[in-house]
Amino acid sequence: MDIVLKLRELRRLRGLSQKDVGRLSGVGEKTLSSFESGARIDSLKISQLRRVLRVYSITEDEFFSPKMDELFDADAILERSREESLVAGLAELAPAMRDALLERFELMLQAAQLAAASHPMRNTPVPLVARPLAPSRLHAVA
Repeated sequence: MDIVLKLRELRRLRGLSQKDVGRLSGVGEKTLSSFESGARIDSLKISQLRRVLRVYSITEDEFFSPKMDELFDADAILERSREESLVAGLAELAPAMRDALLERFELMLQAAQLAAASHPMRNTPVPLVARPLAPSRLHAVA
């Protein structure tokens, strides 16, 4: 992700206007606007970037890290949302059902880790295998 997009999205994420950031950082509002539009990003000084990042409570290392890119990456956001939704759904279940599902998930995770370890060069997902539950286990889940 480029600097222009990061600067703009960080400001929006913090719920600040360019005027707010300008006032808090000492970098002019029009200057910020020209950086966020990309018009004058070539003239961005390190001292200006540091002052702006201080407003966002972010270090230079964090700003240039891949983790920051993931913060705004649509695929990463979708994946986090999917995981959060699964965890929330799990929390809503009755304890016995939640425990049974967690047990199965732990087994699937272990199997996936073993498969990945045995094929370190293969970066493909582990295929899903549908296997019916034994009748005695059906009642334990319900």
